[in-house]
Amino acid sequence: MMHRAALLLALIGAPLTAPLVAQGVVGYTPANADRQKAAEQAAIARPDPARASVMSKALSDGPHVAGTDGQARTRDYVIAQMKAMGIETDVKQYDIWMPHPTSVQVWRMGRTPKALNLKEGPVASDPTSSKYPETAPINGYGGSGDVTAEVVYVNYGLIEDYATLDSLGISVKGKIVMARYGRSFRGIKAREAEKHGAKALLIYSDPQDDGYVVGDVYPEGAYRPSQGIQRGSVMNGDGDPSTPGYASVKGAPRLALDKMDVPHIPVVPISYGNAGELLRDVRGGVLPRGWQGGLPFRYHVGPGPVTARVKVVTDTATKAIKPIWDTFGTIRGTELPDELVIVGGHRDAWGPGAADNVSGTVSILEAARAVAEQVKAGWKPKRTLVFATWDAEEWGLIGSTEYVEDDTLRLSKGAVAYFNQDVSAQGGSFGGGGSPSLRPLLRDVARAVPYPGKPGTSVYAMWRSMTRTPDGQEPSMGDPGGGSDFAPFYNHLGIPIAEWGFGGGGGVYHSVYDSYAWMSTFGDPGFTFHATSARLAAAMMMRMANADVLPYDYVEFARTMQKYVPAVQSALGAAGWKTLSAAPIADAVTRMEQAAVAYQTARDNALANGVSAAVAKNTNEALLKVERALTRPEGLKTRPWFRNLIYVADENNGYANMVFPSVNEAIRSGDQALTQREILDLAKRFDAATAAVNAARAALTP
Repeated sequence: MMHRAALLLALIGAPLTAPLVAQGVVGYTPANADRQKAAEQAAIARPDPARASVMSKALSDGPHVAGTDGQARTRDYVIAQMKAMGIETDVKQYDIWMPHPTSVQVWRMGRTPKALNLKEGPVASDPTSSKYPETAPINGYGGSGDVTAEVVYVNYGLIEDYATLDSLGISVKGKIVMARYGRSFRGIKAREAEKHGAKALLIYSDPQDDGYVVGDVYPEGAYRPSQGIQRGSVMNGDGDPSTPGYASVKGAPRLALDKMDVPHIPVVPISYGNAGELLRDVRGGVLPRGWQGGLPFRYHVGPGPVTARVKVVTDTATKAIKPIWDTFGTIRGTELPDELVIVGGHRDAWGPGAADNVSGTVSILEAARAVAEQVKAGWKPKRTLVFATWDAEEWGLIGSTEYVEDDTLRLSKGAVAYFNQDVSAQGGSFGGGGSPSLRPLLRDVARAVPYPGKPGTSVYAMWRSMTRTPDGQEPSMGDPGGGSDFAPFYNHLGIPIAEWGFGGGGGVYHSVYDSYAWMSTFGDPGFTFHATSARLAAAMMMRMANADVLPYDYVEFARTMQKYVPAVQSALGAAGWKTLSAAPIADAVTRMEQAAVAYQTARDNALANGVSAAVAKNTNEALLKVERALTRPEGLKTRPWFRNLIYVADENNGYANMVFPSVNEAIRSGDQALTQREILDLAKRFDAATAAVNAARAALTP
């Protein structure tokens, strides 16, 4: 491991001001492009690893779960930092239905019941682990209760795992089920356990997935020790469950508990050490293929003969409503103040949260400082820049969702882009994704930012190298299905989004060991990747802020959409619907691609000769309608809150992304007539997006 000073020297030696981008900037006139590149390079040089380290240590100094005093402390810290930069600040409070457990206990029953020690406990080399009381073993929005029953092992607790149990004649009704984390969102595990009649659910991280089977465990290594716990929410919706689809503002009507879409059985995360205490003596028939985990004994399904007791007490009856706080730092636009470029990341955590998501918060703060100092040096943003931190993301994207629901009209009209920072740095492997329309922009900015410790090498070049991307191709990028704070912006309103970060191996996710000590030893010892993520954020914000014509790429968007059509056609064939075809979608996407090619040619020609403010305004107004046209107000039939018809998280997995969800969910439902209607509806919406692209071209060529 390179010493921090050596890492800093390596970064200082990199040519921060060298123009690593190609000549020309998409969306800018030549004269404005030169000024913009100079300003971006100056801002890229500003984020400081040493400052990032100081902020990481301060923000991760203790647990800061949403709804607690620890989280109020991070609110005040972020606001103080923004004010010191000379940035206008604001705090929005929402009062959320968010019960906290007041007592969580699990026993192995028998002649001599044994209470399991659910604490992770201190580590001598990690001061934070002993400085404060650790967060209880929380699965946010799990139910309360006191149940005793036989134990059944359900593998990952997936829909298909319960189908396997059914095929074996094994019922979980009235049982306590144990599932290992992974392969689906934990909320799906809770939903399926309750659906199948289980009385409680215990979830653990198996060492096969992020413990000693993978690597040395903390503190000797980066992976989860036997006492490590993965906390997390088990709610499947987004936003306050008591105010679904509308903001939790004063006077808002709230649903009763029995009407909320939350689990009603106790759900408790436990360590793999405690999982072994319960699973070791479970017996039963044949273990299905692939169900053996990494604990040092043969797994069995059960039920029993092991019996467990689970008791969870919450403050639902006494203090269910808790305040959360979103913070905002704003730099007002000089020409187009109602158009917003937003970067955001959540501030809450299940413990110290050094990676998840202090790293994202630090990236936002350092990006804000870089841009603010550039403004002081004379650079002026045309559009308004917003540097946001969200509360209660870990409970169900609550802070960002409430903000979007609270300010829908303004965002729908004026938000040009949202950039998400969630786990921005916990290793050196770069990745990015988001709306296909913004992917070329992220790649271009990544060409301008140096990779730490590799003088003369850009983030983009290292990204290609690490992913072994062949010549003539681009590194693969992630789809915005859901699961982080971009969801309300993209999935709900159709605002283009991008996200990026630096990843690496580790097993302290949602643990008390996600600490400054872990980060400074294993995740990002020199905090250079924190600073690098901030460099990218500063440049992305500045690029969108001052573009003459917004630099969306609808050629790449349409060509990405075209790649998804064959899978739809295959699914139609697999369903046996020979009269149905995905051709209407394919034809509509082809029309969009043709329009986008013509538009981008017209755009580049117009910019080369200069465009008036009026022409740019009309063009940008049309461009803002393109991806909004791919949403529908009534949303998906399965989930009305999700209005975007391009990407969504799979309702039966949560981690898997689904493209063209209105169509693919109709196919999965087995409803041929609905599928036909959804195909035609999606094609119609692509044509509406194409009309907006054509309107943008017409504005450029009157």
